[in-house]
Amino acid sequence: MTDASHDLDLALARKVLDAQPFSRLVGARITAFGDGGATLEVDLREELRQQNGFAHGGVLSYAADNALTFAAGTALGAAVLTAGFSIQYVRPARGRTLVARASVVHAGRRQAVVRCDLLTVDEEGDETLCAVAQGTVLSASA
Repeated sequence: MTDASHDLDLALARKVLDAQPFSRLVGARITAFGDGGATLEVDLREELRQQNGFAHGGVLSYAADNALTFAAGTALGAAVLTAGFSIQYVRPARGRTLVARASVVHAGRRQAVVRCDLLTVDEEGDETLCAVAQGTVLSASA
């Protein structure tokens, strides 16, 4: 049995993210990857906000979904799919950058349970928790 994370690294994770047209549209980037975790960031430009100026909930859900899946990939390998996830919005997402930090809670041979904290970063660099998500990710190669 091989350690799945040895097959992947930050450079490959960035290539996989860049191969997703929707991720390019949103402007997402992976800033950390490995050891059971992944961090995805999105600059919150005007087009990603809702009518009250907060980041749209769909943007938060997108970031959670991708961060959960990339984190699981460090444990299960590159061929993974989200089976499902839930998200709880804690407060409106305001700030310049959305950060989705995901970490594997438990991984078996075919699936992983992953948690993700979604935070916004303001102009001063202060982080504020705006949502939490948890999901199950399946190995697509099994």
